[in-house]
Amino acid sequence: MSEEEESLREEAEARLRTLAGEHARLRDDQWAAIKALVMDRRRALVVQRTGWGKSAVYFIATALLRELGEGPTVIVSPLLALMRNQIAAAERAGIHAETINSANPEDWEKVYGQVAEGMVDVLLVSPERLNNPDFRDQVLPELAASAGLLVIDEAHCISDWGHDFRPDYRRLRTLLAELPPGIPVLATTATANARVTRDVAEQLAVTQEWDELPGGEVFVLRGPLERESLHLSVVRLGGAGQRLAWLAKTLHELPGSGIVYTLTVAAAQEIAAYLREQGHPVTAYTGQTEAADRLAAEADLLGNRVKALVATSALGMGFDKPDLGFVVHVGAPASPVAYYQQVGRAGRGVERAEVILLPGPEDREIWAYFASLAFPPEGVVKATLEALSQEGVLSTPALETRVDLSRSRLEMMLKVLDVDGAVRRVKGGWEATGEPWSYDTERYARVAAERRAEQEAMLGYITTTECRERYLRRHLDDETAAPCGRCDNCTGARRSAEVPEEAVQVARQRLARPGVEIEPRRQWPTGLPDLKGRIKPELCAEPGRALGRLTDIGWGTRLRELFSAGDGPVPDDVFAAVVEVLKLWEWARRPAGVVAMPSGSRPVLVGTLAERLAQVGRLEHLGTLGYRDGSPAARHNSAQRVAAIRGTLAMPRELAARIAALDGPVLVVDDRVDTGWTMALAAAQIRHAGAPAVLPLALAVTN
Repeated sequence: MSEEEESLREEAEARLRTLAGEHARLRDDQWAAIKALVMDRRRALVVQRTGWGKSAVYFIATALLRELGEGPTVIVSPLLALMRNQIAAAERAGIHAETINSANPEDWEKVYGQVAEGMVDVLLVSPERLNNPDFRDQVLPELAASAGLLVIDEAHCISDWGHDFRPDYRRLRTLLAELPPGIPVLATTATANARVTRDVAEQLAVTQEWDELPGGEVFVLRGPLERESLHLSVVRLGGAGQRLAWLAKTLHELPGSGIVYTLTVAAAQEIAAYLREQGHPVTAYTGQTEAADRLAAEADLLGNRVKALVATSALGMGFDKPDLGFVVHVGAPASPVAYYQQVGRAGRGVERAEVILLPGPEDREIWAYFASLAFPPEGVVKATLEALSQEGVLSTPALETRVDLSRSRLEMMLKVLDVDGAVRRVKGGWEATGEPWSYDTERYARVAAERRAEQEAMLGYITTTECRERYLRRHLDDETAAPCGRCDNCTGARRSAEVPEEAVQVARQRLARPGVEIEPRRQWPTGLPDLKGRIKPELCAEPGRALGRLTDIGWGTRLRELFSAGDGPVPDDVFAAVVEVLKLWEWARRPAGVVAMPSGSRPVLVGTLAERLAQVGRLEHLGTLGYRDGSPAARHNSAQRVAAIRGTLAMPRELAARIAALDGPVLVVDDRVDTGWTMALAAAQIRHAGAPAVLPLALAVTN
């Protein structure tokens, strides 16, 4: 070791002690990464297990580079929770960190000024910020030219694995190509198999002049992924009631505080509510949780004021609690990669952490649903490009009227097209670049095939008799994987699936509790020529009710079975539950009549439900709305769906006369509510015919 290297390592060790305590020492592999960045000015990819100390590498490298007079470190970070943890860690290391993200727009100008004045050591930005027009055109070029280090956290998102998860990560390829020579780059991740590692390394190598890339190639540091504290097990139970009762019983036995992961928002909310009823201090944490509530929930978990957060994957990458004692999954993630990443939250600073998977029969259906949201078909993409070519700049709402996609899928597609160079985000919306673009069928098919293979691998994890940790690590291409000696398969010590029958009955009753509120549409979608702004109060529906959500683990399972069985009379158990929903409905005025919605797929189900409700409730059965030319073709976004329904939904003359003669609200019955627009337009017609109020009732809502 040269005198310069020895002196730099001593300084790095001192910085580590400031960050992690007096007894902390750099490992040789951590020093190798720091040396590659600070002395050799290379581009590096670090693939190391959660808790290895990846953040220590880039914070120490930042401090050393700043002492050498280099510019600030720019960290591209995917989640607000991760940013908050990184800022706190930077402060412990004596580093001034700031962030630019969607939650602090009021601070942006101040932060830009501090960066320009050299007061900021680390600037954290989300990948989406890279394509904000003002940031991309005015801030980013100067920042890229003056940066001392670029860090890409959770770099596996660059790869095809994440092309429709965080498409803005792929935009980093363009940023890398525009970096001036000599600016080191560090990409980090804890979850990358060999394919993803190769892919990310190849993209890191992109540069204007390959010969100018210091070191000639990317420095890849890939370590073993063993987690010595994790004790993995799988408990295979019967229905959802058994899983919830088992969870409520077992939560008392699990060490410390932890995370209960679910696959859907509905499941997180339902499970959290049940566990609270059983006396457990838990909080739901999902993508729909308000930002302030998320912060409070994270703080409660960090402070051990709750036993668990019941969370979706919204609580994921980078959440840092070293003493997290357990991770339980109610439902299996779709891949070993995602699963190992989430369980890696546990046991960083404790000797033993429990990791338990409770798979469910509905898991495959949920995987299939999320898979259906992948990159749109070629015809839809070409229609988008043609609309932009013909019209010039179009906003996302304006595009919705021309392209048959939901808002979220449209925005995701536009981001991918932007990354591919076919469109460009500008003030006011999007424009076509005119650059040649072709639908990459091969890439999209490859991603879909790889995801199917990952799902099969996850099913294999559930049933395997070999070491569970080795199984996961082998699917991450960790060649050092050996039997862990800790999991249920290695030790033969299996968690009992027994749970008292009375507890199961309580859980089943909770899950069987019917009723979900349907929030009525109150605002017309943008982009329609003659319907704008708020829906007139005299045409609006009242808040409605549904028996359950299709994504629920309670009634959702029964409703999915019902809908998959085809059309037929409403089953007695379902009808009885709907009657319970009506009993609990505290309406301002009792309905006087029932109208059935027209159904192209389940007319018998909807018709018999309306008839039986009229009979039991002593309501007038008014009849059924109709369609002029058959039911409208499926549409995915609000503007197109409203236009299609308006053109086909019809009010029969006899039905209008009965409604006009009725003295009281109308109960409108349907099988399911997806977007809510069919019900909104039906309500408008029924109110126009003279009904004083419309009360929507459906068997299911889709979310």
